[in-house]
Amino acid sequence: MTTEISTLTRVELLKHLRETYPAGVKRAQALLKEQKHIQDEILKLLHEKPCTVPGVAAALDIPPKQALWYLAVMKKYNLVVENGMAGDY
Repeated sequence: MTTEISTLTRVELLKHLRETYPAGVKRAQALLKEQKHIQDEILKLLHEKPCTVPGVAAALDIPPKQALWYLAVMKKYNLVVENGMAGDY
């Protein structure tokens, strides 16, 4: 099995995995679509005005923990930057 997989091209391997695990692939695609939608909404919100983590969470109706995760990842990849302090935040 190992030598069989090692000789497959990347495209063939991905096709094989999609055929072997259709439920897992469908679940992963749905998750990625949802994450992209939330990321786009955050960027749209921050383009309009600066916002804190609780502000992003309230505007998008997501838990603050999830908003913090998205913002931290987006900051890591230079999609957002900090704009100073807003009170205690």
